Amino acid sequence: MDRYYGFDLGDAESAVSYLNKKDAAAPRVLTVREEKSFVTAYARLRTGELLIGEAACYNPEAVERKIRFKSRFLTDPDSRRDVKSFAAGVLGELYMSGSLVKEEDCCFYVGCPAGWDKTARERYRELFEDAGYPPVRIISESRAALVSACQSKHFQVGYDILSKPVLVVDIGSSTTDFAYIMGGREVELKTAGEVALGGGIMDELLLESALQNSPRGSKIREIFEKSPAWRSYCEFAARRLKEKYFADEDYWRENGCRQSVIISYEKPIRLALVMDEKTAERILNGKAPQLGGRSFKSVFMESLKGVKEKIQEELPELVFLTGGVSKLPAVRDWCREAFPESVVITGAEPEFSVCRGLAWSGRIDEELREFRAEIRELVGSSTIERIVEQHIEELYRSTVDILVQPILENAAMPVFDRWRNGEIERLADINAEMEKEIEEYLHTDEVQELLVKPIAQWLKPVSYDIEEYTMPICIRHGVPYKALSLSSYLSISDLDIRVDAKDVFAVEELTWMIDTIISILIGLLCGGSGVALISGGISGVVAGAMLSLMVLILGKEKMEEAVMNIVIPRPMRKIVPRGHFISRMEKISDEVRSSFFRSLEKDKNDEITKRLVTEISEQIEQCLMRMAEVVEIPLG
Repeated sequence: MDRYYGFDLGDAESAVSYLNKKDAAAPRVLTVREEKSFVTAYARLRTGELLIGEAACYNPEAVERKIRFKSRFLTDPDSRRDVKSFAAGVLGELYMSGSLVKEEDCCFYVGCPAGWDKTARERYRELFEDAGYPPVRIISESRAALVSACQSKHFQVGYDILSKPVLVVDIGSSTTDFAYIMGGREVELKTAGEVALGGGIMDELLLESALQNSPRGSKIREIFEKSPAWRSYCEFAARRLKEKYFADEDYWRENGCRQSVIISYEKPIRLALVMDEKTAERILNGKAPQLGGRSFKSVFMESLKGVKEKIQEELPELVFLTGGVSKLPAVRDWCREAFPESVVITGAEPEFSVCRGLAWSGRIDEELREFRAEIRELVGSSTIERIVEQHIEELYRSTVDILVQPILENAAMPVFDRWRNGEIERLADINAEMEKEIEEYLHTDEVQELLVKPIAQWLKPVSYDIEEYTMPICIRHGVPYKALSLSSYLSISDLDIRVDAKDVFAVEELTWMIDTIISILIGLLCGGSGVALISGGISGVVAGAMLSLMVLILGKEKMEEAVMNIVIPRPMRKIVPRGHFISRMEKISDEVRSSFFRSLEKDKNDEITKRLVTEISEQIEQCLMRMAEVVEIPLG
């Protein structure tokens, strides 16, 4: 797919953008009915012709007019017909102007409020499909705004911001849409993601002020009662005047900002719209009937407070404002007041941020489809397994190094204590008990934590080898290479380990290593027919004499069997010094390591090693795929 259209269908205004796959520039905002931002309204004439935009608001031949229908989509079944009719009208205008060519390989990305669930989004998508659109995908308007920020050269905001918490505040005409994005993914705010507060309330207050000051105010109100479309048209004019005033408040405060609107209903009537300091104060801080007697500021601040309470654990580092109202300096000040530690930014043309972000999302989606395919190809090959296998013996060695001493202290020592206390009757039973104790200990959280550092250190050289393959993929698709850098993912410094090494492989896969350690420990601690265990202190002298006598009477083999199966009285066991056993463990720790490494070279179980290589490789591959998903900026 080579062409992408972004359709920001708003409750009051709409816009369409276009982007070619090979375009280096930002998406181009298309003109519809000679306007980049056109009124979300449609009208049907007596002739059957369908009008959209400003012309639909006042054409005298209209037999049906509809405005402000998107905000009712979730609650009013009739709005589905209105959305479909308006969407069909926009599609027709695009075809007529040549901005869209039939049968071309393209798709439309249409925005929706962040609070809409999957069912609502699918119903919305079906409307556009029924209206005859090319393939349509519905994504969050807030996410589109963030994509716009990431892609725009106006900001030094890139994919790195996607690893940090971001709050997108999209102030539309009827709702304020909040989206909390962490690692490129939206996190549910539990507040439905939107608040019934929009710039349209300011427009209504400005229009009401004009009506109160107009000598023909009563007559104009009558017209509005008969023709809601004319009211909408006047509110649209009020919005433009409001935005013009707040774009340079210092200048217009001194020079006055006004506009006249000609209402041609039965006969022309002029309505003067005036925006000054007093009016600005009234629409921002005055009591609004639409808000239950509260001010716009108080409701907005209350909404910010509610959002902040939901994300207290990790407050946003960036607050990104979009929508026409975000141009107001007061709105930015309110956001800084609510989030003093955050950076608050707004685009150069915030009214088109969503529109452009939608088109950009289309190209990103296509590029990352190819990106994902290459990652899957790498994961599906034997490359990662081969790299892991080359390093596997280093993992064995580092793991044994870190585990030998803790095993002696936490597994072997308890077994000795249990034998000494009479809980284990015979020396012959120690083998099985030692094996059980070691295996249980190796499944504890303590061992898992001990494995974190050696595994992370081992993964470093493995990750460097893997990056030789992932880096070219990132470069080909314009993705920062660190996005698939396991070494960066592992740590931001040598000590700050971020990967959960306990998940890299399960202890169960170390069966061969566990068996080897057990056999070595049993041999060293209990070897020599049990003499190693009991030949210490006074008891050692007694044991030596007894063993010599038994060899003469029974022979060596039967003597060994007898010693291992004899039940030594508990008082005699107490004579065996505990300190002697501890001392022996300290002496044999190095020998255990050496014996293990010799065994590693001679007796390694290739089947278990292969399984371990496969398990680790799969974990690394899954990690790569998860990292790739973060890069993708999931699109809905």
